[in-house]
Amino acid sequence: MERDGKSNESRRDRFVRVAETRTNKIISMIRLLGNCSGKGTYDYSQSDVKKIFGAIERELSSAKKRFADKDGEGKKAFSLR
Repeated sequence: MERDGKSNESRRDRFVRVAETRTNKIISMIRLLGNCSGKGTYDYSQSDVKKIFGAIERELSSAKKRFADKDGEGKKAFSLR
């Protein structure tokens, strides 16, 4: 990258760089969350687990929809056929 704030990096290259970094951070955090599963160290209920993974699944679904909407998926033209 250049010093003046402008970049020669393509939009694709920037996406790959940022998406890989963020995905690896998310995977790492999910693994850390999994470390909380030790009943010998932590006290939690199945209700707690459902709340945690429900929140994660909602956010994941929302993010997936944002990508799908960009490609025009889910925006199909109306037809009676």
